[in-house]
Amino acid sequence: MQSQLHDGSDAAENGVMLVLGIETSCDETGVALYDERRGLLAHDLYSQVALHEGYGGVVPELASRDHVRKLVPLVEGLLAAADLSPADLGGVAYTAGPGLVGALLVGVAFGRSFAWGLGIPAIGVHHMEGHLLAPMLEDQRPEFPFIALLVSGGHSMLVKVEGVGRYRILGDTLDDAAGEAFDKTAKLLGLGYPGGPALARLAEHGDPVRFRLPRPMTDRPGLDFSFSGLKTAVVTTWSASDGTEQDRADLARAFEEAVADTLVIKCRRALRETDLKAVVVAGGVGANQRLRSRLRDLVDELGAQVYFPRPDFCTDNGAMIAYAGCLRLLAGQHEPLVIQARARWTLESLSPV
Repeated sequence: MQSQLHDGSDAAENGVMLVLGIETSCDETGVALYDERRGLLAHDLYSQVALHEGYGGVVPELASRDHVRKLVPLVEGLLAAADLSPADLGGVAYTAGPGLVGALLVGVAFGRSFAWGLGIPAIGVHHMEGHLLAPMLEDQRPEFPFIALLVSGGHSMLVKVEGVGRYRILGDTLDDAAGEAFDKTAKLLGLGYPGGPALARLAEHGDPVRFRLPRPMTDRPGLDFSFSGLKTAVVTTWSASDGTEQDRADLARAFEEAVADTLVIKCRRALRETDLKAVVVAGGVGANQRLRSRLRDLVDELGAQVYFPRPDFCTDNGAMIAYAGCLRLLAGQHEPLVIQARARWTLESLSPV
């Protein structure tokens, strides 16, 4: 693949930008190249699952050190695979938060320094903005405004999206996020780490009506989420069972049904309260097939539409960061010459594009 850009200054003058995206917010090192004119050119991801599996979860210090080892070779390999060089880049985008601060700092320090060395602009991207814009990388793209359901290991929220950087949080996580509840339930059932995909596979063999678990906070008004009570109900039900393989499958199915129902009920409320007709689903839990099926049924009923990123872009990835960063760089936004990572960062504080 031959580059159609010559250097960063030419890219800016021509209104076309080739952006390197870097994602290191947790335990996956993601890189991507996004061209404002040609779209996504290449992406690569290194997962640390094997590194953290023995600990039953992400160890922050180990995650940071592994990003240090993997990031530069991934960037070099990505550019080589796309037949491009650093001189072809017009900008660098990196996840600046929220996330594990040590892991974030690896991507921030490399990305900002790399851009400075090349004399091109850099932009720190909000991790959740990357997720909610990920469906824009698909052929079927939503139009603003829409409702975004962001469901991952650290977040469960409903956001009204009126444009890039124009966000209003309608509902947020009061305690445990949906993805965290998946992982902890899977750990209780002895399914290992990461637990979400394993639990979904086991649930396919479960009886959908044997166990009935609560649908948290659906019996009261509002759009906030809470999954701690659901986890407690799982523990109680599991303790009272015989612990057979069928018990495990039936409980996995009951848990998955409860989470899917809860998320769909809240989406229904959000669509009705805002009178919008489109919902975007992103984040790791957005890859769950039962949730996707239930949401398709919901939008068919309401005469609305639902948009999902491809499964590879539901989890953390560099493509969503490259895309979001490209939009902001093209709007003239860029970072000063500082190294800044934010473990916490609200979506509503972002500037509009």
